[in-house]
Amino acid sequence: MEYYQYYLMGIVLLPALIFAIIAQAKVKSEYAKYADVISQSGTPANMVAQRILESKGINDVVVKKVAGELTDYYSDKDKTVALSQDIYGSASVAAIGIAMHEVGHAIQYAEGYGMIKFRNLMIKVNNISSVLLWPLVIIGLIFNLAVLNGGIIGNIFLWAGIGFFGFSVILNLVTLPVEYDASNRAKKVMKEEQLLTPEERQGAEKVLNAAALTYVAALVVSVMYLVRFLFVVLMNSDRRRK
Repeated sequence: MEYYQYYLMGIVLLPALIFAIIAQAKVKSEYAKYADVISQSGTPANMVAQRILESKGINDVVVKKVAGELTDYYSDKDKTVALSQDIYGSASVAAIGIAMHEVGHAIQYAEGYGMIKFRNLMIKVNNISSVLLWPLVIIGLIFNLAVLNGGIIGNIFLWAGIGFFGFSVILNLVTLPVEYDASNRAKKVMKEEQLLTPEERQGAEKVLNAAALTYVAALVVSVMYLVRFLFVVLMNSDRRRK
């Protein structure tokens, strides 16, 4: 591949990577700012989460502590709202906002939110496609080194690899509405249940908005890598024709 072609690929990827770095920095900045702001209620995030679950009639979900920083998640399989060690026992505005986001996922499952079911399906499909992706690419590259019609056969495998890579883009695309919906549910609950004062709620919403931006960044990066993948295959095909 010519030097200018690598340069063009860099131009394609660089803005997406910069966006991802900025998004991560924004999350850490907003979290650090509001992790030091203790809510007037003084109620730890784990107790707030458990109370809201019970108020929504979700009695089969438990709240537990997990190791790490910002490693919070909801598992419907285990019926668990997992809060990281800095969030679990904290009464900060940031901790309550993040805990409510995970509770929002629990509410999605309890109410049968359709997009999260589709996302779970895409996770399974993506897990399979990610296993097949690189073998297809490697086989395609090997065939492209062959003498007899290797380019045609190789490109079939390479295009199949691109198709499988596309599933990761679809997964990131589907994840966006799921995560934004969970955050919107969190904002609604915090307002309805008066978990935070209006000023505190604004801070919690800033943390949630910053976190949601990371999912946008993940989608942009995955799309740019798909474009890069396409670029490599097309350049390879053009080189073989010459």
